Amino acid sequence: MKKYFDLKLLLRTTIAIMLLGFVLMPGKVFSQLSPGDLAQAHAHLEGLSKCTECHDLGKKVSNEKCLACHKPLKARIDANKGFHVSSEVKGKNCTKCHSDHNGRKFDMIRFDKDNFKHDLTGFKLEGAHTDKKCDECHKKDFITNNDIKKKKFSFLGLDTKCLTCHEDFHQKTLSENCTNCHNQNKFKPADKFNHNKTKFALEGKHKDVDCSKCHKTFQRNGKEFTQFAGIKFNNCTSCHKDVHENKFGQSCTKCHNVNSFHEIAGLSSFNHNKTNFPLTGKHINIDCKKCHTNGKLIQPIKHNLCSDCHKDYHEGQFIKNKVRTDCKECHTTKSFVGSSYTIEDHAKTNFPLEGAHMATPCFVCHKPKAEQKWNFRLKSERCTDCHDNKHENKISQKYYPENNCLSCHNNDTWKRVKFDHNKTKFKLLGAHSEVSCRKCHFKTNNGIEEQKFMGIKTECVECHTDKHAGQFNNNGKTDCLKCHQNLNWKPVKFDHAKTKFPLNGKHANVACVKCHKPKTIGGTANVIEYKLKSYTCESCH
Repeated sequence: MKKYFDLKLLLRTTIAIMLLGFVLMPGKVFSQLSPGDLAQAHAHLEGLSKCTECHDLGKKVSNEKCLACHKPLKARIDANKGFHVSSEVKGKNCTKCHSDHNGRKFDMIRFDKDNFKHDLTGFKLEGAHTDKKCDECHKKDFITNNDIKKKKFSFLGLDTKCLTCHEDFHQKTLSENCTNCHNQNKFKPADKFNHNKTKFALEGKHKDVDCSKCHKTFQRNGKEFTQFAGIKFNNCTSCHKDVHENKFGQSCTKCHNVNSFHEIAGLSSFNHNKTNFPLTGKHINIDCKKCHTNGKLIQPIKHNLCSDCHKDYHEGQFIKNKVRTDCKECHTTKSFVGSSYTIEDHAKTNFPLEGAHMATPCFVCHKPKAEQKWNFRLKSERCTDCHDNKHENKISQKYYPENNCLSCHNNDTWKRVKFDHNKTKFKLLGAHSEVSCRKCHFKTNNGIEEQKFMGIKTECVECHTDKHAGQFNNNGKTDCLKCHQNLNWKPVKFDHAKTKFPLNGKHANVACVKCHKPKTIGGTANVIEYKLKSYTCESCH
């Protein structure tokens, strides 16, 4: 047993001496463990304590640890973009191409630049790009990512857009995608550009005109600039001189065509729809002389308003502020019969159609006069201008100002009333709020319905039968609310303790009918007697 402990002590001592040696001679120990100096880019990772920055214990260099430092590259790989996700690289270890521990001056990025397949990066070199050297494109001036731009050198950070490397010749007046018009062999001519896909297709003689005739060259920001966008072409006179001095307007194509200015269209082929007055509906079949009465077809005639040619059928009913409303606001050129006037149009007037009015035919309100002409000049927009005033002189103007029905009713239906009864002397509380207005304000006498809104008494007995036969009459009035409330007739407010006979002792549990029994009062039979004449014991016992 003693030998065993001596051996164990010797082993511990030996390990301690070895560890002390590692501490005292770190340079020599590391030189024995490391296969060589790291490249200059990785020099900051030199040292025994930093091995695990790249290596997993007992394993080779980890791809995950490489990408943990090379974040821009990892972002490209995660986005499945670039050379490192191509078939030639995907699945390989980083050290397969980028080995280290080969000395400070060792170039870790080593590949055959002459035979490199650039299309694997996501940007295929075509045309003039195939003759470029790598460093002509891969330089800091063209890097768009600021973090990558800070590095000494990187193949990352470039954008595939043309303007990343090339100057914008068109000064932001055209699309940034140069390949819409140009190819990659040379900038001029723009052989992919098709003028017929623009808003101004080249037709006739325009096909033979040199570009510079329309697209002038200017100086902008100290550089030559040819204007391609923003060229005015709405009218022929934007480029051509108007030899007719605007006698026939700015649209030369009314009479001329793009093949020859001297070819003038005959009247039979003249397209009136290219004038300021297109022919539609019944106008199409009208003889030219009906409108051009002076015989001079080229001389302008009034045509802005229908009334320039047509008589005002409505005799000035639609003149507002001395301005005549044009017929086309309600009618079309197909026929004057009928109207294109809509409910939306009516909403712009002083009387928008709402509720039941929307289903009312026009002639109900705009009744034709004796000469069968519609009346659109209605006297007013008040309800009583069209409807009978059933409440005339029967409702106080306090609640019915200017006989305005909308004070209580709405346009949907007359039966729905929104009158606030709480503004009167009799607020509708409890069950009263559910009672129809007609229950109180409408009575039928001899088959004739009469309404009454003013002078109605508010005592309960005016509407309800006094089941107590006047027992609680006080100076000619009976106040039911002393005992009852508006929700139901139960006497929840009655307190026997406030009567002349408070209920004490056994009396508190005696049923009411034991003392208050039916009898004939004031000629009415079976009335419960509540006001007893005597309260002595012997009156009941």
